[in-house]
Amino acid sequence: MKHLKLYSLLASTILFAALFATAPMARANPDDFTLQSATSKATFKLSDAKGKYVALHFLLKTECPLCLRHTRDYFAKAATLPNVVQVFVKPDTDAEIKAWAGKLPADELARHPVYRDPDAKLAKAFNIPGGYKFHGQVVHFPATVLLDPAGKEVFRHVGKSNSDRLSFEKLAEKIGGLTKPKP
Repeated sequence: MKHLKLYSLLASTILFAALFATAPMARANPDDFTLQSATSKATFKLSDAKGKYVALHFLLKTECPLCLRHTRDYFAKAATLPNVVQVFVKPDTDAEIKAWAGKLPADELARHPVYRDPDAKLAKAFNIPGGYKFHGQVVHFPATVLLDPAGKEVFRHVGKSNSDRLSFEKLAEKIGGLTKPKP
């Protein structure tokens, strides 16, 4: 019985580590996709962003104050990374996203629409783990996935909790390392 508990703990630890690894692994991420904004008439199509880095911010479903703070911070600093398209994605309904986004600066929201991911299909396509309980709902974990100018994943951060987000500074540092000329 004691060995069974030990093996169960070991298996859980390995599964936890696999779910939350930040290095890209062999994945079948979508080559192209299109998202419709819930806050404007904008659409985002990955193939249209070719030649730029794309930071996909998978925000939580529901009324998430930490998602608001995360998004405001990125809005305020986005211009310092001109070769990076910041894409904010929520799996809520259009009405829920509009209500949530109404707490964001209107001028920034016009430059950085919030896109809808119905039923978290894109989050699932990028293997963002689900099963996180938040505000009485089961949702995917908060995550940022960075795609290179060819649209291939080069980095990901999957939060372990609602407050575990990739800071703008960490993203900028990662992009700086990727764009630094090789000696």
